[in-house]
Amino acid sequence: MPVVRTAHTRWEGTLAEGQGTVSFDSSGLPDQQVTWKARSGASEGLTSPEELIAAAHSSCFSMALSHGLSQAGTPPRSVRTQAEVTFQPGTGITGIHLTVRAVVPGLGAEDFAKAAEAAKTGCPVSQALTGTTITLDAALEQ
Repeated sequence: MPVVRTAHTRWEGTLAEGQGTVSFDSSGLPDQQVTWKARSGASEGLTSPEELIAAAHSSCFSMALSHGLSQAGTPPRSVRTQAEVTFQPGTGITGIHLTVRAVVPGLGAEDFAKAAEAAKTGCPVSQALTGTTITLDAALEQ
């Protein structure tokens, strides 16, 4: 059975001078404020669609990698993924860079790189974002 998650945004005013509130209906997380200024420049404590995409992508990738490693018999001790979503005003999202560092006992660097690449391809958020270039930097930690 499919799972549906819901959020909504209420925007008031023009793009340049207005502001919005993102509400996380499914989880009940605290509302977050968004503005064009925060999206196209310094965040000043506000979020942006790109930061929300980065959060979704980093968490999805981490789960996909953990699952793939576990299925292969080398469960990770820890996985830390950072997603950098680049936004160019006037153009849009121009790329996403994933950096993953993991502790995986008994796994070599080459096999880890293959598992990370498979997670990048198989992660449902990566699949939803196929319209942009996604790059990956994957390495094991001690």
